[in-house]
Amino acid sequence: MTPGPRNSLTDVAGLSVGNADDDRLMSGTTVILCDEPSVASVDVRGGGPGTRDTELLAPEMTVPRVDAVVISGGSAYGLDAASGVQAWLRDKGRGFAVGPVTVPIVPQAILFDLINGGDKNWGKFPPYRELGWAACESATKDFAIGSVGAGLGATTATLRGGLGTASAVTDDGYTVAAIVAVNCVGRVTIGDGPHFWAGAWEAGAEYGGHGLPAHVDEAALAPYSKLDALSSTTPALVATDAVLTKAEAKRLAVMAQDGMARAIHPVHTPLDGDTVFAVATGRKPMNDPVVDMMRIGAAAARCLARAICRAVYEAGQGGRGPARWPAYRDLFPR
Repeated sequence: MTPGPRNSLTDVAGLSVGNADDDRLMSGTTVILCDEPSVASVDVRGGGPGTRDTELLAPEMTVPRVDAVVISGGSAYGLDAASGVQAWLRDKGRGFAVGPVTVPIVPQAILFDLINGGDKNWGKFPPYRELGWAACESATKDFAIGSVGAGLGATTATLRGGLGTASAVTDDGYTVAAIVAVNCVGRVTIGDGPHFWAGAWEAGAEYGGHGLPAHVDEAALAPYSKLDALSSTTPALVATDAVLTKAEAKRLAVMAQDGMARAIHPVHTPLDGDTVFAVATGRKPMNDPVVDMMRIGAAAARCLARAICRAVYEAGQGGRGPARWPAYRDLFPR
């Protein structure tokens, strides 16, 4: 498998991504817009999730497709971001038709960045509804990663977190990709060195090309968490251009969770709300639903692991992000 031309979620035809953030707030929002309503599902593994409209993504539920998915900072306050995205979509005439009205379907997951040093004294109403609208206005095929959007205020146990993305094209020609806001309890790197847990899955030198160390000592294998362990959660989305049912999208989300386990240690803890959405834009029919699904799911797990590492590798550019946490490239220059 090789990365797509952008090494980005938007290598999957039919998707665009928008970021909006505020340096003073040290938080932001990322929206994934579907050009057309797309099949979607979700898998939640963390013990402290914050979500909106994830129940309707179960295979047995009625609504078949979504118009957008939102990843946001702000903890429960950040759930307002989906309202801004929903308003923007309604303004464009988008949504699930119910008689004479339409209701845009916008599931969401949030991360906790309320105590990262930013000014959260926003007054009567939190700013995330406006950030959701602004993210839609900025949506494009080429978007920034690192300390932007939902990843602006994100952290890991030892380093700044951030927004990351990666893509792959399978041998059968399906495009698979991931986007993630890394804000985990655990580490993405091994011990105090430059190696990433998911070093074996790297494509080229997209996060430094360090590979894996010759030896990992026992101290690095012990679970290690950041000081503010409650300020966590890593929400993600994987996507493909394959034609999937909701049940197959659910399986894709389940398989993609393995990417988190490859890249973050520890993961899926009681203090994280780790959530993976799966979206299928339906541009390329599957030839063999079992074999093709296996290959697409394996690619999604690899893309998510790579996206997590890229998020941390690219964080902190221009001095952005929580100052209490060093940026990877501050410690390990190119």
